[in-house]
Amino acid sequence: MKEIAVIGAGTMGNGIAHVFAQSGFNVTLIDVQEAALERALSTISRNLDRLIKKEKISNEDKEATLGRIQTSTTLESGVAQADLVVEAATERTDLKLNIFKAMDAAAPAGCILATNTSSISITQIAAATDRPEQVIGMHFMNPVPVMKLVEVIRGYATSDATCSAVMELSKALGKVPVEVNDYPGFVANRILMPMINEAIITLHEGVADVEAIDTVMKLGMAHPMGPLQLADFIGLDVCLSILRVLHEGLGNPKYAPCPLLVNMVTAGHLGVKSGQGFYVHTRGSKDLLVAPNFQ
Repeated sequence: MKEIAVIGAGTMGNGIAHVFAQSGFNVTLIDVQEAALERALSTISRNLDRLIKKEKISNEDKEATLGRIQTSTTLESGVAQADLVVEAATERTDLKLNIFKAMDAAAPAGCILATNTSSISITQIAAATDRPEQVIGMHFMNPVPVMKLVEVIRGYATSDATCSAVMELSKALGKVPVEVNDYPGFVANRILMPMINEAIITLHEGVADVEAIDTVMKLGMAHPMGPLQLADFIGLDVCLSILRVLHEGLGNPKYAPCPLLVNMVTAGHLGVKSGQGFYVHTRGSKDLLVAPNFQ
């Protein structure tokens, strides 16, 4: 397995392309927007430069890694030679189903179709294809080049051979794969998102302010980042989307998104990506300033 296609050149997509290319795989990074592909390559280059400064790789390693990445704005041609396709598009069910239908039609018969979804049913996605036994979840953590975990999610029809191949492939990337079954939120987000939601509820109800909530979890629970800062980093829109999947899929009111979270997303306050969420995020600054709405 040497030819990898990655669909989506956003934060997760460019990170996935980076780790595959750095591990010696040939990668085709696919996005409908040429500008997104250019930004992705620039991000990968900057991340490789950081590794050079830390003396973890050489300039030659960087050039070799970038040389293994090609780009495409057309899904059909981008996946035509792939042994594995990893979809890392926006976390919307309708979009992913359409992408998988197109992937299934264009990819070679033996190609494994993986999704980086953080919560959407693998079984539902697989049902949109004629090869459900070759569909699997490959949920990388953000930032992909740094985080070791890959959640490998078996759909109802995923074959043992597909699961075994993806587990071994993840190890070849230097990752630690963990196999889980296909239920809403899988493991990571089924546990993480209710915690983030509860932190937002705690803020919404006036129990404590932003800094206090994050400080309690960092110093009291040894979390490297508080839940509100983490929510900003993930993206409040992503958190809301996952909570809605949990709420709908499991039918338990404890997963209902906090109204404050809904309002913030509606207002476009999405965290790091928009420049403001629970904190103000200024490009190039590491200062952690509480957003004006919560001062």
